[in-house]
Amino acid sequence: MSDQVPIVYDAHDAYDAERPLLIACGCGGNHAPHQHAEQQSKQIISTDVISRNFLEAALVKALFPHEPTRRAFLNAVGRSTAMAAIASVVPLASMQAMAQETSGNLERKELKVGFIAITCAAPLIMAEPLGFYKEQGLNVRLVKTAGWGMIREKVIKKEHDASHFLSPMPLAMSLGLGNEPFPTSVATIQNNNGQAITLHLKHKDKRDPKQWKGFTLGVPFVYSMHNFLLRYYLAEFGIDPETDVKIVAVPPPEMVAKLTDGSIDGFLGPDPFNQRAVFDGVGFIHILSKDIWDGHPCCAFGASDEFIKQNPNTFAALFRAIISASLIASLSTDRYEIAKTIAPQAYLNQPLEVISQILSGKFPDGLGNTRSVPDRAIFNPVPWQSMAVWMLTQMKRWGYIKGDVDYAQLANKVFLLTEAKHHMALAGWNPPKGNYRKHIIMGKSFDAQKPQEYLKSFAISHQV
Repeated sequence: MSDQVPIVYDAHDAYDAERPLLIACGCGGNHAPHQHAEQQSKQIISTDVISRNFLEAALVKALFPHEPTRRAFLNAVGRSTAMAAIASVVPLASMQAMAQETSGNLERKELKVGFIAITCAAPLIMAEPLGFYKEQGLNVRLVKTAGWGMIREKVIKKEHDASHFLSPMPLAMSLGLGNEPFPTSVATIQNNNGQAITLHLKHKDKRDPKQWKGFTLGVPFVYSMHNFLLRYYLAEFGIDPETDVKIVAVPPPEMVAKLTDGSIDGFLGPDPFNQRAVFDGVGFIHILSKDIWDGHPCCAFGASDEFIKQNPNTFAALFRAIISASLIASLSTDRYEIAKTIAPQAYLNQPLEVISQILSGKFPDGLGNTRSVPDRAIFNPVPWQSMAVWMLTQMKRWGYIKGDVDYAQLANKVFLLTEAKHHMALAGWNPPKGNYRKHIIMGKSFDAQKPQEYLKSFAISHQV
């Protein structure tokens, strides 16, 4: 018997299991029996394709069981994009894994999750209005927090159950840098790129970093990609960040005010504050962080190892909610809709125009130019362990870590790459293979398997 079954297939039904196909012919087609021969010659779809489509439909429904949320997902990314994303994994295996994942009882349903009001937090924020936390049976209270030091304190004191972090923070917390050792893990990267060096308008004629000696420059936290990227950038121009400039920690919400009152000459900070400085007419964007390291990680989502151990099902549910939001943020071609979701007072509390400029990549730079950089901010949740190794090399380079470092062991322990790939597959991603990637920072290749050789290559270094 042939495995070809004549049937009329409406692609819409692949995403709406509540609206079954109309069957009139014994063959299963949506036509009268006397029309069978004619339809057979026109509309032949193999049973494995039909099964694949309906399995994909079931996977979408498993991920988003409530119709309004399911529609929000499909409207955000588009049906063709959604189908392509879901088809990138084996649907049946994904459904089986999803069934296993959702079978565990949640240890806790009421959670507090801290965040800083910056665009990097988009997936974590979007998961609330899109209903992804509720889909997973969680009642999550997103707690807007003033600065990264407070984020760390709230997690250590268990006032926040999980949190938005700067991606190097869990490494530093686990090592006991700035606090007693407090094992903490990175579940996902929240965003890539999305930062910039912004200077006061009075420095428009000082575009060469060699002219910045004596500058005071802000970064949001010592254990941040911002601090490490700024130091790297300065050193490549022969400026010693320890002696030639002053680098100070400035909470992100205060960056534009500090730039305005002259407390700092510039900052390498997160958006929306780079674009807000342009919007307010006080600063200009000197360089986007993607032009230092294209695809670099910035913020992350994670929790203490204690919380993960005590609440494995709850943490897995959080993981799924945020990975699902990352999928939408990554695939959506309508960044304006994302901007509308995260700009309101409860979240970023910024003008929609500013957030839209950042996420669309079409923005004025404060120098009279309108730029188009579509990947100014991207959302790829993979916590590559090679990224963690790079962060550790910079902590070692600038003297934050003293003594020997087991780079691979720390990266493997803190960056939960295996778990991230697992949950990515459940959410419809095609997870990448391997633990390490080669990265290019200002034209220089970084091989995470040779961290010591990398450290020895720098002319400016303050290793201890």
